[in-house]
Amino acid sequence: MIKVFLVEDEYVIREGIKNDIDWEANGYQFCGEAGDGELAYPMIQKEKPDIVLTDIRMPFMDGLALSRLIRETMPETEIMILTGHEEFDYAREGISLGVAEYLLKPISADELLRSLNGVRDRILEKRREKEIRERYQKEMAAEDRQGRREFFRHLISGGRTVAELYDEARRLQIDISAIWYDVVLLSVKSNRQTPEEYSDPVLLAEEKIREKIRPGKVILFDRNLEGYAMLFKDETKEGLLEFQETFLEEIRTELDQCPGICYFAGVGGPVNRLMELPSSYENASRIFANRFFIDGSHILYRLPQAQERKEEAFNLLTVDPKGLQRSRIEKFLRVGEPGDTVYFVEEFLHNLGMDAMDSKMFRQYILMDAYFCVAEFVQDLQQDRTQIETFDLNSEAMQGAEETKRYLIRIIDQALECRRRTSGDRYSGVVQQVADYIAENYGDEELSLNRVASHVNFSPNHLSMIFSQQTGSTFIKYLTDYRMEKAKELLRCTNKKTSMIGAEVGYKDSHYFSFLFKKTQGMTPTMYRNGETENEKIQPQS
Repeated sequence: MIKVFLVEDEYVIREGIKNDIDWEANGYQFCGEAGDGELAYPMIQKEKPDIVLTDIRMPFMDGLALSRLIRETMPETEIMILTGHEEFDYAREGISLGVAEYLLKPISADELLRSLNGVRDRILEKRREKEIRERYQKEMAAEDRQGRREFFRHLISGGRTVAELYDEARRLQIDISAIWYDVVLLSVKSNRQTPEEYSDPVLLAEEKIREKIRPGKVILFDRNLEGYAMLFKDETKEGLLEFQETFLEEIRTELDQCPGICYFAGVGGPVNRLMELPSSYENASRIFANRFFIDGSHILYRLPQAQERKEEAFNLLTVDPKGLQRSRIEKFLRVGEPGDTVYFVEEFLHNLGMDAMDSKMFRQYILMDAYFCVAEFVQDLQQDRTQIETFDLNSEAMQGAEETKRYLIRIIDQALECRRRTSGDRYSGVVQQVADYIAENYGDEELSLNRVASHVNFSPNHLSMIFSQQTGSTFIKYLTDYRMEKAKELLRCTNKKTSMIGAEVGYKDSHYFSFLFKKTQGMTPTMYRNGETENEKIQPQS
C-alpha cells in the first residue's frame, strides 16, 4: 500500500481529511499526522511515507521548510501542498523543490482522492522502472564481470597508460584513485578432486568473501577458475598494510569456518604508483604458485624461508627429497593455468635448492623425470606425445640452469595446450547440453546459470568460463539473444499480444520484456512488428 502522512495545523481540516476518505479501501495506508512541520519531520523520518500531504502556512515550521528537509533526506517521497488562494504565489516557490501537486483549499474528498491517485500512479511507475533497471543490471552482472576481468589484465600487464586505465575504470564505475596499492591473489577450492563438480561449500565461501569487501578500500576481480584478485588501495602505506592485515585475518577466520574447502592467498607487496602494479602482481603470482607445493590453507605474505637459502656447491645433502615429488608437476598439469607456468617452474626449482641445478647430472635427472611425467599426462589425454619437445645430452636444455628452466616451461606449456584441446573437445559436448537445455526451457522465467550448472554438474563459475570460451558469449547474453530471436519470430508470425509473447519467451513482466527488447534491438516490440526500417529505429540505449 501507498503510505500517506498529513501535516495540517487546523484541527478541523485535518480531521476532515483523515476521516472523509476510506484510505484502506482505496489502496492507501494513513500512517500519521501532525499539526506543524517541526512535529511532523521526526515522525516522517520514522514512518517513511510515500506521500506527504502538507499545509503551507503553519507555525514553528511551514510547509516549504518541511518540504526542503524531506527533499534532502528522502528524495523519493512525493510532496503535495495544500494552499489557499491568497497563498498561491508563495506556494509556487515549491516548484524548485519538485512538489508533485498544489491543491487549493477547501478541497473535497473526491478531488483529493483523484489527485492522490495521480501521484500514486507516478510513484508506482517510478518503482516499476527502478525494478526493471535493477533487474537488468543484475542479469548483466556476468557481462560486468567479464569487463572487470579484462580491466584487471590491463592493470597488471603494463600495456595501458595511466590515462587509459582511468578512462576504462570510469566506464566500469571502478574507483582506482589512490597513492598506495597492493595485489593479493586468492583461490578457494573444494577438497574434492573434481574441480568441475557443483560445490555448495565453495559457493558459500565465495559469498562470504564478497560480503567482506569494503568499497573504497579493496576492489575484487573474479578470475574464474584462477580464483580472485583483490586490489587494496589507500592514501598511505601504513594505512594500506594495517587495513590489509585486518581484512585478510577476517577472511581467514571466515574461511576456516567453511567445511569442505581449502584456500590459498599470495600477497604481492605495496607499490605507490599505478604503473608499478605489474611488479606487485608478479610477486603475488610467485607466492601464489606455492599452492602447488604447500598442503592445506595459507595466506602468505612472502616466499617460504626455505627458498631464500644461499647457493652452495652442489651436494646431494642440500637437495630436499620432498621437492622431487612428481605429484607436484602432475597437480599443476591438471589444474594449473598457462600464465602460471613460469612461476610454478621457478618455485619448483627453488624448492629443490637452486645450487643443485649447477650439476649437469642433476639437471639431466630433473629433465628426464619431468619429461616422462609430462609425456604420461599427454598420453592419458589420448594425445600424441610427439607434441612434447624432447632433449638429449647435447640439447640446449642441458647447458645450464636457465636453459633447463626454459625447457621445463616449454614442455609444461605444450602439455597445457594439449589439455586445452582435449577439454575443448570434451566441453563442446557440455556446451551443447547447455544449448539444448536453453532451447527446451527458455520460456521458464526461473532459468538461470546456477540451475543449468546444476543440470550439467558443473560449478557456475566453471561453466561460465567454458561457455564463454566455447561460444564467445556469456551465458546471460546467449540466453537473452535466444529469447529475443524467439520473440521476434512470434511478433512477425503471430498476432499474439506483446505481453503474451513476453511470457512465452521467459518474461512474465511485460514492462521488463518491452524494456529489454528495446535495449537489445533498438526499437520497441510494436515498432518491430510494424516493420520499422533500420533508419527509423531508435538507437540502443547505453
